[in-house]
Amino acid sequence: MLPRYRQEFQAQFSPLSYSAFLADLGRRVRCPIEFRVSETPCFFDGALMRSLSDAAVSMTNSLVDDPVYLEMAAQVVPARFRVANSETLPAFVQVDFGLVKDRKTVEGRLVELQAFPSLYGFQLALGDAYAREYDLLSDGKLSPFLSGLDRSGYVELMRKALVGKHDPANVVLLEIEPARQKTRPDFEVTDATWGVRAIDIHDVIVDGRRLFYKRDGSLTRIARIYNRVIPDELERKGLSMPFDLRDDIDVEWLGSPDWFFKISKFSIPHLRHPWVPITRFLSEALEGDRLGAAFADRERWLLKPLFSFAGGGIVFAPTDAQIAAIPEAERANYILQERVDFTPVIDTPHGATQAELRIMLVRDSSSYRPVLPLVRMGRGKMMGVDHNKGLDFVGASAAFMTQTRK
Repeated sequence: MLPRYRQEFQAQFSPLSYSAFLADLGRRVRCPIEFRVSETPCFFDGALMRSLSDAAVSMTNSLVDDPVYLEMAAQVVPARFRVANSETLPAFVQVDFGLVKDRKTVEGRLVELQAFPSLYGFQLALGDAYAREYDLLSDGKLSPFLSGLDRSGYVELMRKALVGKHDPANVVLLEIEPARQKTRPDFEVTDATWGVRAIDIHDVIVDGRRLFYKRDGSLTRIARIYNRVIPDELERKGLSMPFDLRDDIDVEWLGSPDWFFKISKFSIPHLRHPWVPITRFLSEALEGDRLGAAFADRERWLLKPLFSFAGGGIVFAPTDAQIAAIPEAERANYILQERVDFTPVIDTPHGATQAELRIMLVRDSSSYRPVLPLVRMGRGKMMGVDHNKGLDFVGASAAFMTQTRK
């Protein structure tokens, strides 16, 4: 992928430059980073990134513009997460693609999608740190941003999306124990860049229909919640939100919890796009407690729970015993997805490495706009940083690409 830039990077890379890069990144995020950051950024042709971006927007629009789908999706939201004053449409959508080589062309294959915020702050800092350490932007030919954005344009677009007409003090990033989350670096950059502070769910003060928190010792109104509370984590930990989501609370939502369910792995069987692997609801694929003949080659299939996060609960090549162990009433909450072998397309000193790209979308006026790519590099069975421990030139990375259109 863009051999010239790959070769130039490899020529100047050293363990000392990696250490300097990590130190710079640490200063930018103002806290420890508890996941692996790759030694290298990735370099991509703008045409590939346009294809990925166009596919992400097309898939998202096919769901949010379909009233029949939205009605079905509304029915899968658990009762406790049916938000009274929800977003009409989600402000943020993430679409993840693995890269595969089809003959001489590199294409994407959908992994999953989610209407939930991603690392909009951390990826900004990560791109800045790579660019500074390795002088990646001086020739004006590369950009870490999509849709023709530059850094100032991205920061302003995100300011409008996060804060809008509010005082940033009245917008909070809501999370479960934010200081203990691996995503804390993103929270710190969000605070430093846009003034939106992370608070714990237990720090919300409810007064009738209104919400408050203590900011620097002063009781401060919460007008908008930038929600980073993952429903799956609430369920696993047996926690509750500080108020009933079904109540008529006077607050605006970004990342409303009900959209976590409405656009999710539940959506994949409803998508029609050549980059979507064959995907079936488990309840529809079963003949009794066994999979039908179409699923005989189990190595081709993945079993995924619909609403887990960060790859949790995925089973490779599920057996009849594993299928039968899922209660019949729960089988509609799983999908079987055709397994796609990503092509190792990133050359590194430790061998060719796979890349999974997340196209991060922001709803801008009446449309979804691709703004940043997030990259995971890996040589393990799965792409998450937890599945590539002990390896070099893997982990979280940023993409730099030849300029993409607006």
